[in-house]
Amino acid sequence: MTATGTFGLSSEARNLQWLLGNLVEEVPGVRSVAVVSSDGLLLLSSDAEQNAAPAAVAPREGPKGSSADLATIVSGIGSLTVGAAGLMDGGGVKQTMVAMEEGSLFVMSISDGSLLGVHATPDCDMSVVAYHMALFVGRAGHVLTPEVRSELRKSMESGL
Repeated sequence: MTATGTFGLSSEARNLQWLLGNLVEEVPGVRSVAVVSSDGLLLLSSDAEQNAAPAAVAPREGPKGSSADLATIVSGIGSLTVGAAGLMDGGGVKQTMVAMEEGSLFVMSISDGSLLGVHATPDCDMSVVAYHMALFVGRAGHVLTPEVRSELRKSMESGL
């Protein structure tokens, strides 16, 4: 059983929030971040950080709308690229990057089928963003159990 602590979340869920906060704060050019479950539901976002942790990080300017918009985009891109990889016999999709005039969007698979999405500025160092995303995925993949995913969904719904 998972111990529950501050803010009613397990230590695993709080650790994931902390990792996400570090990604937003420590990587230059990151505007917003979202972790989306394999069924498209928002699990974590940089927008939620200010309500979720005591040493919170204010979200940087992200896409128009809310973190739910970023989650929808990340989920859609994830689904599209998985379909394309299947048609091309390309195997599993590891990372997708969309370069735009006013920013970049990175989507990286997490081991359980969840996705990590990062919206960054156009002048970001793409290799640094990708490196830190890979670190997050490596650390989060084994922690993102069905129980923790369920806990994170509930906390997003209730605004914890």
